[in-house]
Amino acid sequence: MVTVSEQYEAYPYPERDPADEKTRLIEGSPSHPREIDHFLFSGQRDWSRPFRALVAGGGTGDGLIMLAQHLANSSHPHEITYVDLSTASRQVAEARAKVRGLNNITFVTGSLLDAPDLGEFDYIDCCGVLHHLPDPAAGFAALRSAVAPDGGLGFMVYAPYGRSGVYPLQEAFGALLDGLPPAKRLEEARRLVDGLPAGHPFRLNPHLVDHRQSAAGFYDLLLHSQDRAFGIAELMQTLGDTGWALTDLTQPALYDLSRIADVPDHLSKTDAMAIAEKLLGTIKLHIGYAAPSGSGDRVATGASRSAIPHLRGASPKALAKVIAQGKAPKLSVSGVDSWLKLPRQAAPLLAGIDGSRTVAQIISAARLEPLQGGALWSRVDAALRPWGLLLYSGF
Repeated sequence: MVTVSEQYEAYPYPERDPADEKTRLIEGSPSHPREIDHFLFSGQRDWSRPFRALVAGGGTGDGLIMLAQHLANSSHPHEITYVDLSTASRQVAEARAKVRGLNNITFVTGSLLDAPDLGEFDYIDCCGVLHHLPDPAAGFAALRSAVAPDGGLGFMVYAPYGRSGVYPLQEAFGALLDGLPPAKRLEEARRLVDGLPAGHPFRLNPHLVDHRQSAAGFYDLLLHSQDRAFGIAELMQTLGDTGWALTDLTQPALYDLSRIADVPDHLSKTDAMAIAEKLLGTIKLHIGYAAPSGSGDRVATGASRSAIPHLRGASPKALAKVIAQGKAPKLSVSGVDSWLKLPRQAAPLLAGIDGSRTVAQIISAARLEPLQGGALWSRVDAALRPWGLLLYSGF
């Protein structure tokens, strides 16, 4: 069997060319500083304070480079430590950082299980790694031991239903291709995938694309020797068992059962989320943030008039224009379509989002009475924030 370490030495993932850093910055979730602020510091972190971050299992560096570049652009004081078992992946991440001139990064070859030995961190990024550990709970626990009491974790783990068709193929390839070197395993698996019948669950799943993007993507998706998915209920249980509390998922609307059906009173919040996940059937990743258990509510909301809102995925002025016309634009998130229904009076509030003004200043600039403006802003917040389209941060 090809071990996880051998896989990532042969096929560092995701496949990246450091030269591309001259022309693009790959953005995503978790770990944009505004997102970190929104989900872990109520949108009110004092960024003049030093910020220590750990990128645990950093791979070829997507999360690392995004976080480091935004912090460097801001000139806020920061230190970032990267750790990964794969020397090949580390070399790619280091080369990407060098192209960008990012100097405040310490690179370590090692296991995230040793995170407590690296110090105490205000923030830990662990994206796409914990589900590849022989004991994911041990990984969650190790990261919990490395986070500051007022810090937190940004994570991504695989979810089962949106990955329909993956795990039977992983099992079949694991048995059939055992003993072959990585390159030969890849060649044979590609041939077998090409011959799958049209009705195979893998072929019918439109949400799976990694196998078409690169050799590393194919290997990571279908030939991984250690891969498991978490249903949302199991994820919540694992977080709780290891000293974490979920602050929120980046797109909580996807887990909101009330959008789909009437919610019986006897269901717990977690049970309702689990049913929503099953009914939706398209979630392939759980992306969210967690804080040490018992540390209180950490997520920013529109209830604070001193919060600074940021709109994601759309131009504020363009969206305001559509709302002013009385239209309900379609939102498409993780295979789910919804429609943004806001009154025309909310258009000036949307147009006022510029990343520097507070909610109170936006309401004032729209020449709305505080009560009327506050009520309208609550509707804007409720319509956009659950889909991950509105963040609050002073960053």
